[in-house]
Amino acid sequence: MALVDEKAMNTADVTAEERVKQLENWLPITGSRKAKWWYSAFHNHTAMVGAGVLSLPIAMARMGWGPGVVVLILSWLITLFTLWQMVEMHEMVPGKRFDRYHELGQHVFGEKLGLYIVVPQQLMVQVGTCIAYMITGGHSMQKVHDTLCTNCPAFRSSWWIVIFAAFNFLLCHLPNFNSISAVSFSACVMSILYSTIAWGASLGRGVQSGVSYAIKANSPADATFNFFTSLGDIAFAYAGHSVALEIQATIPSTPEKPSKGPMWKGVIWAYIGVFICYFPVALLGYYVFGNSVADNVLVGLEHPRWLIVVANIFVVIHVVGGYQVYAMAVFDILETFLVVKLKFPPSSLLRFVTRTLFVVLTMMVAIVIPFFSSLLGFLGGFAFAPSSYFLPCVMWLKLYKPKPFSLSWTVNWACIVLGFLLMTLSPIGALRNIILSAKDYKFFS
Repeated sequence: MALVDEKAMNTADVTAEERVKQLENWLPITGSRKAKWWYSAFHNHTAMVGAGVLSLPIAMARMGWGPGVVVLILSWLITLFTLWQMVEMHEMVPGKRFDRYHELGQHVFGEKLGLYIVVPQQLMVQVGTCIAYMITGGHSMQKVHDTLCTNCPAFRSSWWIVIFAAFNFLLCHLPNFNSISAVSFSACVMSILYSTIAWGASLGRGVQSGVSYAIKANSPADATFNFFTSLGDIAFAYAGHSVALEIQATIPSTPEKPSKGPMWKGVIWAYIGVFICYFPVALLGYYVFGNSVADNVLVGLEHPRWLIVVANIFVVIHVVGGYQVYAMAVFDILETFLVVKLKFPPSSLLRFVTRTLFVVLTMMVAIVIPFFSSLLGFLGGFAFAPSSYFLPCVMWLKLYKPKPFSLSWTVNWACIVLGFLLMTLSPIGALRNIILSAKDYKFFS
């Protein structure tokens, strides 16, 4: 869809309603509503599967078989349930669509309070994921180089993050969500392929000699904090809710054929893909390596070399696509704020400057804080748990008001309690690990 006529938007003859419509046609989320159900499938899959899948074996090592399997299954079920709630609430008001997470929050909690509750969490999820993908992409590119050229001079990890950022500099200027569909589809396919390689190559190596399934910790206190961190690692793996309504906003909708039909069909397929990626990687990675597994299971694999190279190339392609999915939602928030609140005219220059600065910002933070597993744990608990695990339940209870102690009431409150514990405990362990890692870290090393 063509960009809005920038001159027309600034003329006195344009009515307020027309101005809003033109702005919606210019913004990246609502700029095109031509998506099919399969767009929902690969957008949701790409948003969900990413850096988190590679940290699941180390999460298992820190939790042990019993707790690890229980948390994995509960997370899959709870987040599927809360994502269904969001799909249902997208058009719960006849004639109106909540195209963005914060718009639903404003409907539930009020104009100002809804913004204060939702937008900070949403931005932490989206920006945090982009930073984590910068780290993952840079490390995977470094792994490809080091595997192919063992005698070459080693590049600093920070430079690989810069190189990875260069790809996103180019793609971030695509205008709207539907324009990145091909990128997102490629990322979806790549995630399935590299996840299969990760568990397949691990299984091919066989169970390692002297493998131990004891909890990975140096002391009881260390075990407790690592357990908390792992809760956040798993929560990070279910981050797609922060862009779910934005994905649904790209699907056309009529009273006869509301968008929730194709959106939910896409979500089901996406969650089947999530199951295929997550559970084999988590369980087989831990089964083969035990508590000696690396925090990024692909980085810990060495042979066969060609397969490891291919897998890491797939990772790079996937996190480029995943970065774009999350960044597009951030761009929508930033561009709306700049045009509506700060009165900047919507223009190609505004879009270019805003998006370029965002890529630079996430790149710099990734260089400064490259503590992969701990970063996932902190973000997963502090920001991802509310947006994916219990905020949709709070909204559902407030809007639909199920009878106390009914099945709906009980399930929602159970999700809220579990999600709140996740949000409270996991950042404690992750922050401790970040502080410990920072003591020995040298910038640009």
